Amino acid sequence: MITPSEPADGRPDPRLSAITGERRQLINLAYRLLGSLSEAEDAVQETYARWLALAPQQQRAIERPGAWLTRVTGRICLDVLNSARARRETYVGDWIPEPLPAPAEWSGDRAGGITVDPADRVTLDESIGMAFLVVLESMTPAERVAFVLHDVFRYPFAEVAEIVGRTPAACRQLASSARRRVRHPRPPSRPTARQAAVVRDFKEAWEAKDIDALVALLDPEVRATGDGGGLATTVRRRFEGAVQLAHGLVALTGRTAGLTLLERTVNGQPGLVAQQDGAVVTVYAFGVEDDRITHIWAVRNPEKLRPWTAGRPAGRSADGAGAQRSP
Repeated sequence: MITPSEPADGRPDPRLSAITGERRQLINLAYRLLGSLSEAEDAVQETYARWLALAPQQQRAIERPGAWLTRVTGRICLDVLNSARARRETYVGDWIPEPLPAPAEWSGDRAGGITVDPADRVTLDESIGMAFLVVLESMTPAERVAFVLHDVFRYPFAEVAEIVGRTPAACRQLASSARRRVRHPRPPSRPTARQAAVVRDFKEAWEAKDIDALVALLDPEVRATGDGGGLATTVRRRFEGAVQLAHGLVALTGRTAGLTLLERTVNGQPGLVAQQDGAVVTVYAFGVEDDRITHIWAVRNPEKLRPWTAGRPAGRSADGAGAQRSP
């Protein structure tokens, strides 16, 4: 991780401390803009590299370093989003944002065995629920940046304009257009005990292979989306409606040996993790409305499961397990 070094005399530099103290905020912003923790980390790394590339007098001339870092990170993310649209057209299967565990569930850094820097952990609030992130994916890059910066992080449009490269009035229109894509004007509320109970009941019905109980918990028009990224198998056939999905879930578990379902927090919402022989192979996020599951997102791409598996010996076999068929 690139971080500014301290002065040669060893005394802490308050200005440098302020710069490094922005890292968590930048990671949080970049993840919401990109839907990928690895890409967010790369964007923030590039931001700090650009800061370090400035001459000392240039750094001192910046009155608000935090605002400068935010502006640079936002611009980098906008560039990534523009290029990502083309990349995702060639992505194998459906693309789902990278799921994140609760802070207590982080298992290690990318190299394995080392505790993740708290500055790299994303704050799990309402603005990173999987349903909300999926809606963000439907926006144009400029809409997404304007919407997230203004509606989620509360940056004024004058500052958003500096990042997007358009006028404040144009950014206001971008955010307004983005809001029309969002079913609710604000991100979903914090999960309730009832939401957790619905997911728990779903887990128990699935484990019991109880078709009727599953159908009762699923919305009649429930949808399921799987993301294997070409690195892990997903069911090619799309299930339509509660009855088909319930039968499909039961059939899948019947063909999968050694599968264990665990209740976990996924992007701040009640979710499930599937382990096969102790290795995390799938992370499930749920959309729940009126005590029924309306959408299930199943992430199986091992590259998106690293926060759940890194540092655990069993997790390192996820790539191999990913080649097996499981829910």
